[in-house]
Amino acid sequence: MKKNAIYAQSGGVTAVINASAAGVINACRDYAHQIGTLYAGENGILGILTEDLIDTTHESRELIDGLRHTPSGAFGSCRYKLKSLEQNRREYERLIEIFSAYDIGYFFYNGGNDSADTCLKVSQLAKEMGYPIHAIHIPKTIDNDLVITDNCPGFGSVAKYVATSIREAGYDLESMYKTSTKVFILEVMGRNAGWIAAACGVASTHDGEPPHIILFPEVPFDEDKFIDAVKLAVDRHGFCVIAVSEGVKDKNGVELSASQTNVDDFGHQQLGGVAPILAGIIKKRLGLKYHWAVADYLQRSARHIASASDVEQAYVCGYRGVEFALQGQNAVMASIKRVSQEPYLWDIESVDLAKVANHEKFMPNDFISNDGFHITQKCRDYILPLITGEDYPPFKNGLPEYIRLKKHKVQKKLPVFEVTR
Repeated sequence: MKKNAIYAQSGGVTAVINASAAGVINACRDYAHQIGTLYAGENGILGILTEDLIDTTHESRELIDGLRHTPSGAFGSCRYKLKSLEQNRREYERLIEIFSAYDIGYFFYNGGNDSADTCLKVSQLAKEMGYPIHAIHIPKTIDNDLVITDNCPGFGSVAKYVATSIREAGYDLESMYKTSTKVFILEVMGRNAGWIAAACGVASTHDGEPPHIILFPEVPFDEDKFIDAVKLAVDRHGFCVIAVSEGVKDKNGVELSASQTNVDDFGHQQLGGVAPILAGIIKKRLGLKYHWAVADYLQRSARHIASASDVEQAYVCGYRGVEFALQGQNAVMASIKRVSQEPYLWDIESVDLAKVANHEKFMPNDFISNDGFHITQKCRDYILPLITGEDYPPFKNGLPEYIRLKKHKVQKKLPVFEVTR
């Protein structure tokens, strides 16, 4: 007899994670002879634990199609990392209890590194407890730091946004620098990997075009070398545009902007604020007028300028993830494989989650220029296909028109479960 399925979104959302959700939902509907009801956890894994489940069969085809052009997490996401099986076995056993109560045979978890680890652990415990489940990880992260995949859904769109933003800001600065601001700094996300900062580099198509300096977490920050580079750019061009990753570290590996008191549910120190730190250094050392901006949530929610390649890859990862489950695969991730560079062609294959979970993909050395302040042509060739193509949402009254799901909640069957945080 056919089994039901459950889907959940995890971690920081993106401009295209809902496209993956649409892929999962449409695949489940297309294979309705093999899959029963598809439920979704409200607010990610927390909703599954607390039995706050959404019955997706109540969503119209029009709304599901609208997910492809709607940013954020339509079912709600969360930053909640399940501890190890040894530390908190009760939560994993609760998941199996939920699966059993709703006759779940397929688990689709849409997220980044931590969700890959959770998906793997759920698969392992289900096997230990003798519960048949096909656990599939659908990749998502703007950080582009999942291993064994050419790129991650979400990255292409944020890359397009930051490259566009820094190019436009560069034009602004160039028109005013003689009598006004000399330095502009754009801070982008990226704790340990500098992929988003690197994406700013594709905005520069010839020598002297912004950004002039890029700061990566992979390259230890040297204040003297940095100041020399800023001064050189201002001397040569009259102004300096800088892209910086929030996770830039000093020679001792300490983030310049790390808060020692604010820690999120994943155990990560809360970052943000490296741009004003750099601005202060420039003001003190060079006395130059500056402006800075933090892309923050704007970069990951900018669906109005999403990459067409990214939208399509996000959707197909979700759809193929369902097909992998129906093929009998378990504890795998839907991975993007670059088949050809010119023309840019790609495919989706499954990879072992054990080789993905708890690993991070950093910027390769040959993607960073010898001076550590820019990208190489090889990096540019890697990123450009990922930001190619436009997939604009529909507009109404001058604004993008996004959808909201009905999110029909199911009636609970099990006793209340308290989540410990």
